[in-house]
Amino acid sequence: MSLNYKEINLILSELDLSGFQIQKAIQTTYDVLALKVHGRGESKTILIALTPGACRIHETSATIPRHDKPLRFAEFLNSRIVNSWIQEAVQLGDNRIVRITVKLGAKQYRLYIRLWSNAANLVVTDEAGVVLDAMRRLPKRGEISGGHYVPETTTQSSGMRTKEYEIRELADSDDKKTFNEKIDAWYAEQGGALSLDALQEQARKNFEGSIGRLQASLEKLRVKKADYETSERLKEYGDIILANIASINKADEWLETKNFYNNETVRIKLDTHKGPTGSAEQYYAQYRKAKSGLAEISAEIEAGEQELARLESTLQHLLIENNPLALHKQLKTTGTLPIKGKGNDADRKRPGLSFRRNDWLIIVGRDATENDALLRRHVKGNDLWLHARDYPGSYVFIKQRSGKTVPLDILLDAGNLAIFYSKGRNNGEGDLFYTPVKFLRRAKDGPKGLVLPTQEKNLHINVDAARLKDLEQCRIGKE
Repeated sequence: MSLNYKEINLILSELDLSGFQIQKAIQTTYDVLALKVHGRGESKTILIALTPGACRIHETSATIPRHDKPLRFAEFLNSRIVNSWIQEAVQLGDNRIVRITVKLGAKQYRLYIRLWSNAANLVVTDEAGVVLDAMRRLPKRGEISGGHYVPETTTQSSGMRTKEYEIRELADSDDKKTFNEKIDAWYAEQGGALSLDALQEQARKNFEGSIGRLQASLEKLRVKKADYETSERLKEYGDIILANIASINKADEWLETKNFYNNETVRIKLDTHKGPTGSAEQYYAQYRKAKSGLAEISAEIEAGEQELARLESTLQHLLIENNPLALHKQLKTTGTLPIKGKGNDADRKRPGLSFRRNDWLIIVGRDATENDALLRRHVKGNDLWLHARDYPGSYVFIKQRSGKTVPLDILLDAGNLAIFYSKGRNNGEGDLFYTPVKFLRRAKDGPKGLVLPTQEKNLHINVDAARLKDLEQCRIGKE
């Protein structure tokens, strides 16, 4: 339900915006805008929603989500009316058009907010009524830059109404609250546009990004698994080379003969530097590596598929939530909204950088001192340690969660951080070791923080700029 004219008048009288300064405009979606204003020792956030069925203007205490990309109309407002002073905020007659007159230096502007469910708009004009821009550009109405909009000339009070409107008595509302506070809480509870669309888009963007990256990683693993599953062929090549060793010259680059396993002709590449015996051993080594790697990759694919199912299920759960405040809280809980502020005491005392993604904590030590401090006081035996291979740089830790296996997506997050905060970052890719902290031992008489890993696994990382950008939004303590 949109506000009626009596409710608009009551809201404007409570706001009493005359003398306030506009400090910022935030556009969360194409039909929801917030103005940050300050005056008389207090700050307010004025929400303007042009959503059909929920057109309104009122003060809000809710956090206003930002759009991923700056939107045109907000950019216009921030360039033209920010720092202007509000001279008046009134409704024109009883036709649900609010005029906010502002002054910036010698210039005066008018913001007309038309709160009609079937034709809502916010139009900015100069003193002469020339349209500077509109939230919704409507050429047929002349509501485009250069058009003319002076609603005062046609707006009159409706003396003959088919329906008399009254100020709503909102259920379960506190009589001590202002009508602004009551209406803010009512729209939030009813799932209005604060903006549910913006929050759902935030959820979709973040989760689909993680889902897309995870799907791409799983596809690469499946291709690699398919190669490993043909490892018996490598063993056969070694056997065939040894069976024909008497007929092979050291300078031969290829062996073409019958495959006694299937009676088909086979052509096998030989290494002229290693000779026939060395070539056979090379195929056997590849076979052993493939066999051991197959088990690891199968486990990674299984874990990745479980994480993919969890992400898809979580996204669907978020998208059916119709209460924007509840959705906002869930997004913070899942780590898909930026975590601002300085965090708790443990976060403040912990050295290095900390990132929280989907309830997983990733810690980065940026130098030897931070690496050593993290090892001594902030990580435990089952926490996972990652470090770029052949390059000095950060130690990255993934904190263990009871009964949980580290998802592939989180492992890739930590791997990207390990390469990015190493001397190999400019290469755009690199190999790294990872192993539980309990399998690290300090190098005797070695420099501070130096450890020697055992039972380590290898991981090759191609640095993903989009992933690093997303992680930056999840950094704890980010101002």
